[in-house]
Amino acid sequence: MIKFFKSLYLHQRFFYIVFGLSILFLVSYWYKPLYSFAWLAVLAFFLLFIADVIALYKTKAFKAERVLPEKFSNSDSNPVILKLKNEYASQISVEIIDEIPVQFQKRDFLKKITLKAKAQQTSEYSLRPVKRGVYTFGKLNCYISTKLQLAKRRYIFQDQQEVKVYPSFIQMKQYDFLAIDNRISQLGLKKIRRIGHTMEFEQIKEYVQGDDIRTINWKATAKHRDLMVNQYQDEKSQPIYSLIDTSRVMKMPFEELKLVDYAINSTLAFSNIALKKNDKVGMLTFSHQIKNFLTANSKKTYLHTIMETLYNIDSKFLDSNFSLLYAHIQRKITQRSLLLLYTNFEHISALKRQLPYLKAIAKKHVLVVIFFENTELENLLNYEADKIAEVYEQTIAHQFKNEKEMMVKELQKHGIQSILTPPKDLTVNTINKYLEIKSRGLL
Repeated sequence: MIKFFKSLYLHQRFFYIVFGLSILFLVSYWYKPLYSFAWLAVLAFFLLFIADVIALYKTKAFKAERVLPEKFSNSDSNPVILKLKNEYASQISVEIIDEIPVQFQKRDFLKKITLKAKAQQTSEYSLRPVKRGVYTFGKLNCYISTKLQLAKRRYIFQDQQEVKVYPSFIQMKQYDFLAIDNRISQLGLKKIRRIGHTMEFEQIKEYVQGDDIRTINWKATAKHRDLMVNQYQDEKSQPIYSLIDTSRVMKMPFEELKLVDYAINSTLAFSNIALKKNDKVGMLTFSHQIKNFLTANSKKTYLHTIMETLYNIDSKFLDSNFSLLYAHIQRKITQRSLLLLYTNFEHISALKRQLPYLKAIAKKHVLVVIFFENTELENLLNYEADKIAEVYEQTIAHQFKNEKEMMVKELQKHGIQSILTPPKDLTVNTINKYLEIKSRGLL
């Protein structure tokens, strides 16, 4: 009996009718013949309500299932599928309230669906997580009502269903095609002019515009009467490391996603490309100490190890220790490697403090320092200032922007590669730089 009353709810129409009956009784105070009619209406309403409740509880004839993917992709839209099955002999209306994980802070979820008799239907909605970790779904509440819509019966399904949010594997798959041919271009991806090559011969082919004239094969040209060039394979199995700064400078959020998570998503997508091009990939994270160090490896299954490591990165957001990073690289990364350093500098003075360590690392390795534009400043710079305070704010914003450009020049002056990028373009710009370095034979 307790379960019955816990699952029984009154429909909104029920209260509308009760309100109408109250008005009817009120009017009957002045118009006496209406009083008897009001009681007949109450009796009819009561019988209809009882019939509606019996129709709902006569049998347990509704099923619902929440279907979650194996894992969620961080910062992407992830589908959640709801499968509904009506086993009632008549049409029903379904109100679905899914208890979405607390991380989304979404308390207004409601879907309304009409199901015909003995029908099945699938509904879908999407969620965009911005934090890695375990997300727990609560109850899937379904409120069923018949055509009378006087009462509702609540069904509860799948309480405490969990899903893990991993670094963006959807973004990784979007750029997967670049592993096939680094000359393929997509909107937002730069075409790379090939400057150098290795000595591993692949084939002789006809000359096309853009080929290096130094590779012309004159003997083959004389034989075919057309310009022929030697084509060489890219050098493979080169060690490449992603160095992720997890200090407080990477805590700043853009579009709800922290800079450290942008770096993690980029590392996963980039590592996939590098592995498919037969390079060795490794990674480490650092702040006040070194964590999560993975030695460079070229096994295809290594991507799963990288993904699990990236998923488990714990950011304490303390100050970073670049001297410790330099010492670890000296000790653990002995072969000349491509090092992609994901960090952030807001002031030129912050860069100059770390510059001696960056220069020391760049002596033995190809170092690419990746840091971020403050895209929030763009809105401020494009705003038409009317007040003196707003002019001051724009002046400071210009100063911050100029300092970022000065950092790029400062790094170039010391022979250090750099990428200054908006957070949302991090992955594509990192892949572009990798393809450029490979094409120019800098490693």
